[in-house]
Amino acid sequence: MHFTKMHGIGNDYIYVNCFEESVSDPGRLSLVMSRPHFGVGSDGLVLIEPSDTADFGMRIFNSDGSEAEMCGNALRCIGKYVYEKGMTDKTELLISTRSGLRGVKLNVEAGIVTRATVDMGTPELDPRLIPVDLPGEIVLRHRLQIMGQTHFITCVSMGNPHAVLFVRDPEVMELGVIGPMIEHHPLFPRRTNVEFVRVISRDILQMRVWERGAGETLACGSGACAVLVASVLCGLSNRTVSMKLAGGNLTLRWDAEDNHVYQSGPAEYVFEGDWTD
Repeated sequence: MHFTKMHGIGNDYIYVNCFEESVSDPGRLSLVMSRPHFGVGSDGLVLIEPSDTADFGMRIFNSDGSEAEMCGNALRCIGKYVYEKGMTDKTELLISTRSGLRGVKLNVEAGIVTRATVDMGTPELDPRLIPVDLPGEIVLRHRLQIMGQTHFITCVSMGNPHAVLFVRDPEVMELGVIGPMIEHHPLFPRRTNVEFVRVISRDILQMRVWERGAGETLACGSGACAVLVASVLCGLSNRTVSMKLAGGNLTLRWDAEDNHVYQSGPAEYVFEGDWTD
């Protein structure tokens, strides 16, 4: 099976072109191929598929084998892949995901996709739909006790669940300890992604992320969008920001007119190869 490894600011996935390849058990394949040292090493597996409702379809599997709904970094990489592989000549694409249809606009220079912008859709704030097991219409700075310490979470879904915590310094947080405790907390029936955020200014935010099913990653596109929404709701930032992540920076905008969140950033190839299972 031929595969391509790509990354969006360090959020790296194994991409398989299912127009040419067949994957019978993608959850198991992701678990095996994602292992560092023994496999390819990645945050998970992405299948590029035909779609009846869009230009292309995407399925994404975490490194633990579980299927995810959405990934903004992966959408940018898919846009670069299908354009540069000659699968389309469009620079505006519609891609179907488990969380609905998403638009991707490509910036192309001399036949190379240098940057892509993803329409991540409207943020979901209803706790029942995120989902998070709390009453009310929004989860804003909800008090949560973890390991004897009080944290405040703001919950957003960008097609997948996120719990956002604003902290003084994300770099000193023990993500390997607190991340899984929040991810698997009883409040979250489908688990959750967790973002730890420092507000540098109203235009610049810094975050680290503990991804559901993958652990700490260098970047999370949907998580960055959730952080923007949470920071605006908490009165901490403007609606357009630069987001600093371990793997690089994203430009994010929460449009006041259409209520959509737009994410812009690079996508890069790492290498290609053939996998024999």
